[in-house]
Amino acid sequence: MKPANFLLSLLICQFLLFSCTTEAQIYPGETWNINQNPASDGWSENALTEFRRFIIDSSNITGLLIIHKGAIVIEYGDIQENSYIASCRKSVLAMLYGPFVENGTIALDKTLGELQINDVSPLLPIEKKATVKDLISARSGIYLEASNGGDLRNFAPERGSVAPGSHWLYNNWDFNVAGYIFEHETHRNIYDAVEEQLANPLHMQDWDKSLQQKTVNEKVSKFPAYHMWFSTRDMARIGLLMLRKGKWNDQQLISERWIHEITRQWTSFTEAQKSAPILKEDGLDLGYGYMWWLIENTDDYRLKDAYSAQGALGQNITVYPNIDVVLAFKTKSVYRRRNSIQTQMKVIKKAVQIYKPPKN
Repeated sequence: MKPANFLLSLLICQFLLFSCTTEAQIYPGETWNINQNPASDGWSENALTEFRRFIIDSSNITGLLIIHKGAIVIEYGDIQENSYIASCRKSVLAMLYGPFVENGTIALDKTLGELQINDVSPLLPIEKKATVKDLISARSGIYLEASNGGDLRNFAPERGSVAPGSHWLYNNWDFNVAGYIFEHETHRNIYDAVEEQLANPLHMQDWDKSLQQKTVNEKVSKFPAYHMWFSTRDMARIGLLMLRKGKWNDQQLISERWIHEITRQWTSFTEAQKSAPILKEDGLDLGYGYMWWLIENTDDYRLKDAYSAQGALGQNITVYPNIDVVLAFKTKSVYRRRNSIQTQMKVIKKAVQIYKPPKN
């Protein structure tokens, strides 16, 4: 082959490789890209209409997005209003932890005793042996009341009866203390960290730090709940960052290793359901990672390896890695609207049941 022809062939190959790579790694800029022909990617017009009808008729969702290959395939409701995202805040905190765990600022194996953590009701000696890792995986064995409700503490065994790390239970005390430890060890306010690590680099369209506020009930705990307010379209950016394994355009904001750590199984769905039998009624079998829920025990390939940030009343970010999809939806409670966890699970399933990938 002549040198000129060889060079031309090489340039063509590089261009094709670049084109394939960029097509697989689409990101929103200041605004989201919209798929103008979703049917060609497996989202038929009839299926999307059916799904929209389901959302209107059978849910109280106030804003929803399905993102496929980095672009919007369906939009419903008000996706730009900021509102309370409930326990999705915990999944956001898990993301914030990553860089500080990896640079050694936060040590997951440090115990609460070493960190001098105590509360209104003093910790028992066995409870002081719980580590930061135990907190973020909901396996601390500490069943103190938190500043806020909305957990599964009513299923807790007797205090001091289980060793840290040996028993899973979703208790807000763990998560609130994890927030305190983040701020204490990094010397950063959580909301400043959200802005620096997520809102700014992801070019969130609606982020407003002035809306964010903590609440504390000092009669029961000195550790506040770090509540968060996001818009649906900014929640979708968080989901896309997770889907892209911590990468945004050409910047690795969170390491791929940490994304794997927070979404790997630390608690199986069988153990979670044994600890809290009410989870059997949800409609999907959910395991647990580091403050992310894991969808398990499914025969639907579209749901395999999927995981969610979930919040009370109907707040959700679900990532479906096998099909390059992010679902984000919310229910603004000040409108006196709410969704049960069973409705949330139906939405998670139906959102991808309508996806029929085209045959090659």
